[in-house]
Order: sequence, then structure tokens, then C-alpha cells
Amino acid sequence: MTTVRIWFTKTGEASYISLLDLQRVMQRSLKRSGLPVWYTLGFNPHIYMTFACPLPLGQESLVESVDVKTEAEQPDLAAWKAALEPVMPLGVTVTAVTLPKCKAEQIAGAVYTVRLPAEFAQGLDRYNALSAAPVLKKSKRGQKEIDLKEHCPRLDYAREGDEVRFEMQLPAGEGLNLNPSLWLGFLQEQCGVDSTRAHVLRTRLITKNSEDFA
Repeated sequence: MTTVRIWFTKTGEASYISLLDLQRVMQRSLKRSGLPVWYTLGFNPHIYMTFACPLPLGQESLVESVDVKTEAEQPDLAAWKAALEPVMPLGVTVTAVTLPKCKAEQIAGAVYTVRLPAEFAQGLDRYNALSAAPVLKKSKRGQKEIDLKEHCPRLDYAREGDEVRFEMQLPAGEGLNLNPSLWLGFLQEQCGVDSTRAHVLRTRLITKNSEDFA
């Protein structure tokens, strides 16, 4: 059994596809491709899939991936990519098909690019001037207060026309998993920034060794 990693972008309207719906999308696309993927056994066979660090609704990504299994010992990865490209929905683009080098549990961080209308630059300045930025992070285990400043002391932005742009490198993976939505919520509540006008794009996933997840 061989594991194959399918890399894809998730942009535009596809950013509003939930993880559950994305699983259905990938199931249908893989079936339409005719590729020799492995199905689970039992009364309800389905394609075995593992997604790495799924995103919240409304956020875009250039580095999404899903692992599937095949009984082919040496799968033709170029043929896999060619078969998948025409069956993907709008906003989901297959960028590569590879054999995994890293396990999903090795992911330790993610890099995001956030864009906002330039009128909210003062709100970012207010955040940068704060000594602390406490928020409640909710999870299945309950809620916990964290200080955003411990993970991102400053939002160093650059002006680009009528927008401001900044990057964030945040913890991700099976341990502490933080998302730009925490910052956007705080900026809206405390700094006068309209978070609904933010554009979030994930550009990298990073391992515990500070290397790109691959």
C-alpha cells in the first residue's frame, strides 16, 4: 500500500467549502478521475483520506493537502495530477501530487498573509501599542485564555495601494493550533477593525524543524 499526497489550492468561493463538504468533493473527484485509490473495508466502503490542518470557512490557502492510499507500488504521479486537474471544482486547483516526506503530526506552524483596507491601519497601530491582548480560545476541551502578544507581538504591515498587508507565523498542528481569526476577532472588538473585510491566505505549513511541510 502506497500513500499519495495531493496538493491543492483552495481559493475564491471554494474557501467557503467546509471540511465535511471538502471530503465529499474529494471523494467525488477521485471517483471521477478513475485513479486506483484504496477504499476502506466494511459495510460502507469509502476512499481513505487524511487532510492536513484544515482551514476555517472563508480563508484561502495555497498549501492544502490530502493523503490517499493506492495499492500501486510505484504510482505515476504525473498521471495522477493530469487525471485530477479536469475534475476539480472551481477554486480547487491541483498543484502537485507527491509521495509524502513528512507526517501530518510533524506540522508545527503556518504562515498567513492578511490583507485589509488601508483605512484600518490605525487599528493595527493600536494593537501594536498594547502590552497584552488576552482572548478566550475555545476548543472541544473547553476554553482557555491566551495572550495574542505572546505569539505575535506586532503586526508589521506594509501599504499596497488602498490596502495594508502583513504576514503572521502561528503555531499549528496537533499541539497548540492558532488561527488569524483570533486576531481578527480581537482587532474588531478592541481596535475598530472590520474583520469581515479581511482577506486571509495561508502560504506555508512548517514542521518542527522549521522546514516546509512536504
